[in-house]
Amino acid sequence: MKTFSKTDIGMVREVNQDYVYVSDLPVGKLPNLFIVADGMGGHKAGEFASRFTVEVVKDELAKSTEDGPEAMIRQAITSANQRLLETAKQDSKLEGMGTTLVVATVIERTLYFANVGDSRLYLLNNDIKQVSKDHSLVQEMVRLGGIKQEDAKNHPDKNIITRAIGAKEQVEVDFYEYRLKKGDIVLMCTDGLSNMVEDTEILHIVKGSRDIVEAVEGLINKANENGGKDNIGIVAVDAFADEVKL
Repeated sequence: MKTFSKTDIGMVREVNQDYVYVSDLPVGKLPNLFIVADGMGGHKAGEFASRFTVEVVKDELAKSTEDGPEAMIRQAITSANQRLLETAKQDSKLEGMGTTLVVATVIERTLYFANVGDSRLYLLNNDIKQVSKDHSLVQEMVRLGGIKQEDAKNHPDKNIITRAIGAKEQVEVDFYEYRLKKGDIVLMCTDGLSNMVEDTEILHIVKGSRDIVEAVEGLINKANENGGKDNIGIVAVDAFADEVKL
């Protein structure tokens, strides 16, 4: 397995509210752990929210006694949500803060992941597939048939999300599992990438790169070339990179 992660402030924002975490080594019962978060809130509240949430999730997973990745990850996210809400109540400067979240692990060729908000998880091979579902107002409109998918990217309400860590007492988490196949690249990212670079262009850059390090650098460069209107956070995982080719 090979991994690479990076955040970039972009070309417009003054604060980087994206936060990512990667561990190729075990975290508690999990053999590896990958997290992407995109914070929101005034001044530095969003920056605090994303970092705080990732750290709580990591710590909760490290000591978790739950059985199975789904139960472990759900419990960790629930705890992070509660603690973020409690912290916001104690400091008026942090009031209203929140963050998106994608948490993933790969166990024996199976990808397990959870998401809250509009940060994404893609699988790339010969094509690109978004396997997470955006929890956003515009995507709800697409799912209900109110607008077409091709109109969603430029919709004026595209940045309004319907779920976030720190938004409500009870957080609703979507959980997925996918059997990985040879050649699959897992790409987790904030909307600073997905709003600035088309999915087909993401695939083209990744496929044209020598490795995932070059791919991530190339994606960040392209997002900034296209305007860099938001922070960019990316985690890339090549689960089969070290396997011997017969």
